[in-house]
Amino acid sequence: MRLTEEQEELRSAVRSLLTRHQDEAAWAPLAEQMGAASLAVPEEYGGAGGGARDVHVLMEELGRCLSPLPFLGSAVLATGALLASGDKDACGRLLPALAGGGSVGALAWAEGGSWEPASVRAGAVPGRGPGASWVLTGVKEHVLDAGRVDVLLVAARTAAGISLFEVAVDAPGVRREPLVTMDGTRGQARWVFDGAGARLLGADGDGGRVLEHVRDLACAALAAEQAGAAGRCLEITVAYARDRVQFGRPIGSFQAVKHRLADAYVLVESARSAALGAAFAADLDPGALPRAAAVAKSVCSEAFSAVAGEMIQLHGGIGVTWEHDAHRYFKRAHGSGELFGSPARHRARLAAGLGLTA
Repeated sequence: MRLTEEQEELRSAVRSLLTRHQDEAAWAPLAEQMGAASLAVPEEYGGAGGGARDVHVLMEELGRCLSPLPFLGSAVLATGALLASGDKDACGRLLPALAGGGSVGALAWAEGGSWEPASVRAGAVPGRGPGASWVLTGVKEHVLDAGRVDVLLVAARTAAGISLFEVAVDAPGVRREPLVTMDGTRGQARWVFDGAGARLLGADGDGGRVLEHVRDLACAALAAEQAGAAGRCLEITVAYARDRVQFGRPIGSFQAVKHRLADAYVLVESARSAALGAAFAADLDPGALPRAAAVAKSVCSEAFSAVAGEMIQLHGGIGVTWEHDAHRYFKRAHGSGELFGSPARHRARLAAGLGLTA
């Protein structure tokens, strides 16, 4: 599995841009000049008409620098949910602004720490009177990009099943509560809905299918981010092992350190393969995506956590400094490991799909 020359050029351009523009300041040039937010948006809605492999390249680069940009929540989750809903009117209204980066979207569906569609308990009922909107009540947790969202999609349960709704972020009955998370580089919020007006997206009762598909896309994208971050952890640690001198020698010359770095290299390469496999499945064999996404999320989560842990250990005392990069990557590793479900949860999904459940 190999990326195209154009995709490698995209990688080079994104890395160069993220070197020149740090943190939040990178969003405008990335979205407006490079069209990053439009990668997975069809051309008919103002997008680039790309696929999961293009998203993979971008997410890998964002992971390398622990970027706080809202690409995952907006360009993957919200965009993916709109497209999967099949609601052409909503896509026509919302996708052009999301593709241009002028709007930031979020998909709210996790409840009780679970991203399983079956865990959705928020409810929606039709409003009273001709042409009335739906009325939504419930609480959503771990919604990405706490302070920037202006397009909010919410999963709720109706009489027909789970459905997807569009909710105005400043409507009466809507409250946003930023969360304090272990990983300070990825903002999250809790959204509370108390009789909020909502607009149905797609078919009533079709939300479960949409969420299953979007979760697979999200896991594939997040796996690429984790692989990129794990690779950067290894690069930083190897450089430190060359420079740090102990007993008159660079610590990287000691056999025990070499073995640990070699093991970390194997984990990084395994993560890259698993993440790229999920991206190829999304583009070329959608039927294989659920299995490939579960493998990628499990493998990449554990690889990133292990390599980030080695980064702290091999940096010695400085590695446990709160502000040091080693600690920042470690916190991102553990936060992203639980996002969209733990590795154990995805292994259980994989086992069930293979008929291995006891």
